Amino acid sequence: MSIQIATIVELLKFNRIMTLKTVDEISTLPDSQSALAFRPGPGRATIAWQIMHIAITEELFATDRLRKTESTLSDLFPLYQKGSTAGDEIPTLEVIQNTLNQTRDHLLETIQLIGEADLELVPAGLQERGWSNEMALKILCWHETHHQGQAHLTLNSWKAEQ
Repeated sequence: MSIQIATIVELLKFNRIMTLKTVDEISTLPDSQSALAFRPGPGRATIAWQIMHIAITEELFATDRLRKTESTLSDLFPLYQKGSTAGDEIPTLEVIQNTLNQTRDHLLETIQLIGEADLELVPAGLQERGWSNEMALKILCWHETHHQGQAHLTLNSWKAEQ
């Protein structure tokens, strides 16, 4: 594994620690399901949607964007992928944790297949965006921190209302 890819893997691991801290904090609340369902305003995404969006985006990149393979989670794609609208069905903490773990495993497996010589290649699943493997990996690092921050802010807003 190249140093660049190894660094991205380490960043992904650190970012996940922060996401899991938010999930763990929610698990200690007396009404965690209420917190997961909280919306910061009408039509805005719930905390659960933000976290599941992180997981499903990783699954899409692992199974469709960076390489073409089947996903066992494709039924969740329409619910949590880019452009979806956060619904009223809120997954449990257990479902969220399991999905985060499963999709991260898939992403790391896929990243292991990218050699240093492949970093500048634009995979078929990213042709439309024109993103190389390297750019896609950078975006994935940013993506989790972006949505974890939104979930964290939304959680703080929920707490302020309690």
